[in-house]
Amino acid sequence: MKTAPLRSLTSSNMLLYIVILFLVEFVRGATVISFMPIYGEKVLGLSLDVIGAGITAHYVTDTALKLAIGYLMDRFAVRTLVNVGLFFSLIGVLLLHNADVPWLFITAAALYGIGISPIWIVCLTKVREDRRATQMGFLYTIWLVGLGAGPVVTNVLLDVGREMTYWILLATALACWILSFFLPAEEHAHIDRTPFGQQLAILGERMKEMKTLLPGMVLQTLGAGMLLPILPSFAVNGLGMTSSQYSLLLVIGGGFTVIGLIPMGKLSDKLGKKWFLVIGFLMFGIVLYGLTLSPSIGFSLVCAFVLGISYAAVLPAWNALLAAYVPPGQQGLGWGVFSTVEGVGGMIGPYVGGVLATVLSQAHVVGLAGIMFMVISIFYVFFPFRLFRGES
Repeated sequence: MKTAPLRSLTSSNMLLYIVILFLVEFVRGATVISFMPIYGEKVLGLSLDVIGAGITAHYVTDTALKLAIGYLMDRFAVRTLVNVGLFFSLIGVLLLHNADVPWLFITAAALYGIGISPIWIVCLTKVREDRRATQMGFLYTIWLVGLGAGPVVTNVLLDVGREMTYWILLATALACWILSFFLPAEEHAHIDRTPFGQQLAILGERMKEMKTLLPGMVLQTLGAGMLLPILPSFAVNGLGMTSSQYSLLLVIGGGFTVIGLIPMGKLSDKLGKKWFLVIGFLMFGIVLYGLTLSPSIGFSLVCAFVLGISYAAVLPAWNALLAAYVPPGQQGLGWGVFSTVEGVGGMIGPYVGGVLATVLSQAHVVGLAGIMFMVISIFYVFFPFRLFRGES
């Protein structure tokens, strides 16, 4: 039996959105976390800094469009925005197949990033204010199942055949685009028609209130982004894993994140967000740094479990805090602005990680990311949570 906070997100009207969100994130996880790093290095012969630049280009277009999508969502039907975005993503995946020169690889990755924002922001606008953390926990469960299943399935498929893997990803991207034609033709996000200038003024006031939070917003996505281009190579070279063992590591980490999201969301609704952020980021940083010490494969899998639980503690609490500052009636624009600010670190992180891995080593990148997350944890110990509505 569905609980009341989740019923509005699992209605028949939302099921198609959720299916598209799942498939979009499946292809995104498969492409960004596994296919681009492995296929780009092993088949296309590209270096890690070029692969990092491609992933950065993907996040540049994704992040830049979040602001534009929020604005356009007030004026155009949801189906139009989702359909056009997914069409550009399909073209990006199509170009990746033969992108054996840096500029083409980066261009393909940038085009692929265009289609990610619309469906995600539409789903965020449907979250109820009085159940933010719980309903976001549900959405992040869908998101993470897709995002986590993508690289796991891709790693297995890459062992069977790299060409076959590519065509499966392309077919899935095509399915996402086709499904978007079945969205309600005239449906808009439920957003009041407040003048754009007035919306920006309201958001400007909220950004001033949040100015002490901005460094953490950027640093945490920077640290995560640095890991993207080097994860598969680090698992093989640094941890001595096979592709199947790396898939198992992803299953454990992603699985316990999914299991923990909704319970952690409910607890953060009741207990407040501060210590979920402090402890979650601290454990994340300690475990990442520990992975640079050449642990056994068994201990690495235990680390994946801790990473998953830590991530589950952080995500609902963090996004519920952001949601408290999305002005009522301007959810599309509000989430667009905040996601754009939050995504700055994600834009530059993959390129920084790729360059550092090329110049230094993959282990240095993982260790530096771990230190950054520990610093973020200390930041939240002293952060004035009293400034947030609903936080004591």
